[in-house]
Amino acid sequence: MSSWIIAMMLGASILLGGFGLWALLWGIKTGQFDDKNKFLDGALLDSDEALQDAIMMEEKKKNIIQKRKVKEKGYRPPD
Repeated sequence: MSSWIIAMMLGASILLGGFGLWALLWGIKTGQFDDKNKFLDGALLDSDEALQDAIMMEEKKKNIIQKRKVKEKGYRPPD
């Protein structure tokens, strides 16, 4: 490759990278990535089945933790 082609490719990549960095910083500055209502919208827009599944999974998790605690309390090494 000639040095002219390498210089053109390097210039184009720096230009595109600079544009990408500018776009990212602009998005952060103007709040494009902020979602203040994310959790509220998620709760409002979830179906009843999804919420019931989440409750059931939490109860299963609590039961498993309680069983482990009981198992650990009652554990005695063999004589």
